[in-house]
Amino acid sequence: MAMQAQEIEDLIRAEFPNAKITITDLAGDGNHYAAEVIDESFKGKNRVQQQRAVYAALKGKMDGSQGELHALALTTKAPD
Repeated sequence: MAMQAQEIEDLIRAEFPNAKITITDLAGDGNHYAAEVIDESFKGKNRVQQQRAVYAALKGKMDGSQGELHALALTTKAPD
């Protein structure tokens, strides 16, 4: 079952309540999304650390071939 953009945002928001989060359905199919997450907690962390934190917030929704979320292009950064 495909995920909705709001579900993805809700999972990320639970871990990053003050983040600026933008979710885009890339293919219009509910399976291929892009997410931009801008959060103060990313200061001092490299991109891999930032992205691991966001993927952890998805709580396994991308795991394996049976994951609800097929693809997520992820951009993370600290605010300017």
